[in-house]
Amino acid sequence: MHFLDQAKIFVRSGAGGPGAVSFRREKFIEYGGPDGGNGGKGGDIVFEAVAGLNTLIDFRYTQHFRAPRGQGGSGSNRTGGGGDDLVIKVPVGTQILADDDERTLLADLTKVGERIVFLRGGDGGRGNASYKTSTNRAPRQHGTGWPSDEAWVWLRLKLLADAGLVGLPNAGKSTFINAVTNAQAKVGAYAFTTTRPQLGVVRHKQREFVVADIPGLIEGAAEGAGIGDRFLGHIERCRVLLHLVDANDEDVAESYRIVRDELENYGAGLTDKQVIVALNKIDTLDDELIAALSAELEEASGAEVIPISGASGVGVDWVLDKLLEAIGPEPGAVSDDDDGEDAIEWSPV
Repeated sequence: MHFLDQAKIFVRSGAGGPGAVSFRREKFIEYGGPDGGNGGKGGDIVFEAVAGLNTLIDFRYTQHFRAPRGQGGSGSNRTGGGGDDLVIKVPVGTQILADDDERTLLADLTKVGERIVFLRGGDGGRGNASYKTSTNRAPRQHGTGWPSDEAWVWLRLKLLADAGLVGLPNAGKSTFINAVTNAQAKVGAYAFTTTRPQLGVVRHKQREFVVADIPGLIEGAAEGAGIGDRFLGHIERCRVLLHLVDANDEDVAESYRIVRDELENYGAGLTDKQVIVALNKIDTLDDELIAALSAELEEASGAEVIPISGASGVGVDWVLDKLLEAIGPEPGAVSDDDDGEDAIEWSPV
């Protein structure tokens, strides 16, 4: 399945149905009077976040969504049928943006099953029975129904992950995510083997968390160099970043600074996130050189550097421990420091 993380679509809710103009005409019944019913309500445009989707590719082929309008009222005070709501299913993490220069955020669906009524259908028009008064016994006016709402909007997908991988091309991000998750990212001895974000689930110490791998960044990515920085949006929601630096680079400190500068140019608070720095591909180096490169990288980053090898597995568990520590306990988990004062005693009843 192709990956698509943004799409422009047209949505329109249903218009309300017209009210009826009708008069009761039955044998042996005097003074029948008006009995025109109201029109039905138009269908709403509803967005729903569902599990199992991780791309917006469906919206490349279907770009117009129109909810049905309400049906007209009829005699005997019968209200017209309402139009069915049109439910548009999107992946979890989808943002709905206005079609303006600022791309104003209108909605953000971050939970499975979350639903919003984006455009409300028009109310049905009044039938002539509702216009009857003591001085207007036979009204012939009726409501035509409220009009529909319509809009062009942008859908943008920001993947939901606990940890994100960043680094230069060929830093070993794909090899690492393949080693610790069930992902099958493409690995090659050339730059930009990763051309779209990858998600994988890590199972470590009876815990599970999601890791996102994005294409590598090069100097000038904010201006469009390489693949650019558009995929950085997929790590905006991550709680921690794992910065991988290739130990075979000529200057590991400069490799670190290039990526950090691009994160700062992108903004969105990426440089404020907790970062774990790892010196990757150490299986090709001796211990003395590893220590020297780690010290150089620690001076540039100001953080502890973990030497690892995604290919051989050296140091991988150490990194996963650090990621778990940064991600924190699962929601609702009981801390080890909890004295149990508020715990509810178990009972079979």
